[in-house]
Amino acid sequence: MENFTYWVEKFDGFIWGWPLIILILVTGIYLTIKVGFLQIWKLPLALKYMVKNEEGGEGEVTSFGALCTALSATIGTGNIVGVATAICTGGPGALFWMLIAAFFGMATKYAEGLLAIIYREDKGKGHFLGGPFYYIEKGMGKQWKWLGKLFAFLGIGAGVLGIGTITQVNGITTAVQNFFDPNSLHIAFSFSGNSYTWATVVGGIIVTFFAALVIIGGIKRIAKVSEIVVPFMAILYVAFAFIILVAEADKIPAALLLVVKAAFNPQAALGGAVGITIQLAMQKGIGRGIFSNEAGLGSAPIAAAAAKTKDPVRQGLVTMTGTFIDTIVVCTLTGLSILVTDAHNMYVPNNFEGVKITTYAWQKGLPIAGNAAGFMLMICLIFFAFTTILGWNYYSERCLEYLSGGNMKAVKIFRWVYILAVFVGPYLTVSVVWGIADILNGLMALPNLIALLALSKVIEKETKNYFSKVKKIK
Repeated sequence: MENFTYWVEKFDGFIWGWPLIILILVTGIYLTIKVGFLQIWKLPLALKYMVKNEEGGEGEVTSFGALCTALSATIGTGNIVGVATAICTGGPGALFWMLIAAFFGMATKYAEGLLAIIYREDKGKGHFLGGPFYYIEKGMGKQWKWLGKLFAFLGIGAGVLGIGTITQVNGITTAVQNFFDPNSLHIAFSFSGNSYTWATVVGGIIVTFFAALVIIGGIKRIAKVSEIVVPFMAILYVAFAFIILVAEADKIPAALLLVVKAAFNPQAALGGAVGITIQLAMQKGIGRGIFSNEAGLGSAPIAAAAAKTKDPVRQGLVTMTGTFIDTIVVCTLTGLSILVTDAHNMYVPNNFEGVKITTYAWQKGLPIAGNAAGFMLMICLIFFAFTTILGWNYYSERCLEYLSGGNMKAVKIFRWVYILAVFVGPYLTVSVVWGIADILNGLMALPNLIALLALSKVIEKETKNYFSKVKKIK
């Protein structure tokens, strides 16, 4: 197992080396210029469209429902576990690079949502299918269909083996165990040198059961659950994180200064910390950032394609708000909460890491009993991760539908495979889980980023035409 972990980490480092980091940033910067820094000037309009559903549009779910489905897949363990992991392994500077990537990622997300509507296909009976596989095939041409199929194949793998199942349920069961049995006193069974508590086993079974109940119902049930759970839990989480920052307000300026200094000179900012470099800060920040908000990954446009809309630009703006909410709001609050409470200094590899770091921050920063703070964070993480499981099931199903030529029997069988992956997820080691998720994220992003760059003129033209038309109407 140690050899497997070593090679996973090695390949993860290779995938998330400078080439992919530069490609993600350059794509975001290029699209930002193409759409005229739209993520700044049109953010208020995007937030307005987010809560005001379009009338007369065709699709399966409302624009808000499509956004909540996308947010259900993005607001998950990446916001709680991933941010803590990025800061502890890449230094506080990782938060800076996470935010930089998110800012330009908003333009990337806008482009993804726009293209999803332009190139989606009406499969009849109110069923729409779209995403990178279709804007690659239909936008770039039939000769690129193989690239669309590659994306779909990687999307299925990311859902079943990485970001959609294992990382999420692993995060849930770890949080449950840390709260109910932190000293691992109640062992259910041991396997391959690892012991698993009853808290882990029971937590995994419960999550699997409820995931199965929703997944079997398809996109409409997933969207319905997401529309209720995601806004409520996001507001609750933001409120608690904000309370920590208010309580530790005097430490915020120093924390912000540390984030900026550590982004460009980690050795000086961290007192000669061993192994922390600018590249590592960028790698962990951008890697965990894209894991969290999925900008450039190509997942969100799969949900956007199901939206009841007739205007690609409008849906692009709604899709863009996902990155703003996920990273610029939620991840920033998590990161600052960790820094102002000095929780990152408690990091011990393979012992005190991930959710334990964020739990420590909440227990220290919230003006309530430590157990109550830990319980509230556990509840937030459970619901965030649970909705991510649902959202990525939808993404994976749509990828399989495209890859199989619309074979819905295969899709129904896949649902049970996905549920099985959720069931076994708690029993895989954290380092391997995150490594596999990072690798699949990186590989999945490549076909999508190529398509976004190739179709940038379409994105620019549609954007200019829409806002010119809006000006004339006004």
